[in-house]
Amino acid sequence: MAATVTPADRDAALRRVPVRRLTVLYDAHCSLCVFVRNWLVRQRQLVPLDLVPVGSDEARRRFPELDHAAAHEEITVVGDAGQVYRGASAWVVCLWALSSYRPLAHRISTPSGMRFARGAVLAAAKYRGAQWPAPAAGASGWTYLPSRGWTYVTAPAACDGGDCDA
Repeated sequence: MAATVTPADRDAALRRVPVRRLTVLYDAHCSLCVFVRNWLVRQRQLVPLDLVPVGSDEARRRFPELDHAAAHEEITVVGDAGQVYRGASAWVVCLWALSSYRPLAHRISTPSGMRFARGAVLAAAKYRGAQWPAPAAGASGWTYLPSRGWTYVTAPAACDGGDCDA
């Protein structure tokens, strides 16, 4: 779950553009995400964090070229110079922005530390997935099983005759 590297990221890194502000996209319908959002707001920030609900009009206005579906699947943080961090890298950059947690962010930004951060992100994703309501019977056919992830359980009614392109 490395950060998505865009040309703007490479340019910013090469020119050593300082990060002056970060936008954290969070799921406003997830109790864990809202808890973390509220925790971030209470921390002393060395780099200001804007916390914006993922998929909201505000998020789409600020980042029209961002893959908002992917941002909804895992934590996404966008830097003011166009950097995009996802998953474990996003957690690390959030910690880096906080006064009390910057030293920890530096420690877990190493290869072995990133394995730890990835584990934390996967645990959060598992918890988050377990909180989603089960789909209604006969819905899309996809269901989230905490032990296996997203699984296709039954074919949608439109595909029963084998005419489905998907």
